[in-house]
Amino acid sequence: MAGMAASWREAKECAVREGLPQVYHDCDSNVYGACGTGEPQGSFKGGVFIEHRCICMPSHLSADELEEKEKRFRSENPDW
Repeated sequence: MAGMAASWREAKECAVREGLPQVYHDCDSNVYGACGTGEPQGSFKGGVFIEHRCICMPSHLSADELEEKEKRFRSENPDW
């Protein structure tokens, strides 16, 4: 997993710097980051991997596009 970030903008910077195809917002731990395709995000509890709810998008989108897409997704899926 690549470095963690505090915003879509920082996640995009990480993706560009590290050549990664995706950026994400981990909604369970409230961190952003960059990752490879299909790379799960989560944590270990009692030796068991617990996958987190993440919004994952292509890193070629602009930070503004990422923010807008997340905002739209959350408005359309308020219980997610």
